[in-house]
Amino acid sequence: MGFYIILIVVALLIGLSKGGMGAVLGVLVTPFLSLVMPVSAAISLALPLLMIGDVFALWFFWKTWDMHYIRLLLPMAIAGIIVGTYLLATLNNGTLRHILGLFTLLFVVYKIADTRLKSLDYHPREWHGYLAGAASGLGSALANAGSVPFTAYMLLQDVTPEVFVGTTTLFFAVVNVLKVPGFVVAKLLDLNGLLSVLWAVPLIPVGVYLGRWMIQRINKRAFEGFMLVVLVIASAVLLFL
Repeated sequence: MGFYIILIVVALLIGLSKGGMGAVLGVLVTPFLSLVMPVSAAISLALPLLMIGDVFALWFFWKTWDMHYIRLLLPMAIAGIIVGTYLLATLNNGTLRHILGLFTLLFVVYKIADTRLKSLDYHPREWHGYLAGAASGLGSALANAGSVPFTAYMLLQDVTPEVFVGTTTLFFAVVNVLKVPGFVVAKLLDLNGLLSVLWAVPLIPVGVYLGRWMIQRINKRAFEGFMLVVLVIASAVLLFL
């Protein structure tokens, strides 16, 4: 019963995050799944669900992205994906739980500091993009948590909020697709496991539309603050239990 409850929550979280309620919800997906299965299985199971959510997000933010940043960050992201997939396939579950906990905690730190990032006197360099791309690919493959370095980098760029969201959407949609071949080669994708969660797929668009409805009706900052507390608890569980 616990598995089914977690999966319902995860599908709705993916939809809500893709519907505009914030990346903080997407970061919760893997920690929640890891409560009922090994981390590598949780990351692999989350991937197709995230890809379905990407379809809806691309539809909402179609052509609002800036291809300059995609071309800059994606090549090194591929290198990060390769390294992350190798580590995911070879590290034991205890180590992966600690890594996932650290990534989750890192996201909390980033969210607390993101307003300060915007105020920095920043001078862009191309190698910053290479570093952010590599770290994003690594984090995405290893823990479905590549948003921290990518969004921190994009916050420092002179782009509109619409371009920011659109570029983030396209980048991670492509990254998720690029993770599939490596996951297949490393035998991380379990077809039977994927078939067993197909019933939850319709909940993703429900979450997307719910997110679009909620974004106009709740205090998003207060909501994200509450979810950050949940993330801290989740990271503590992963690190210490």
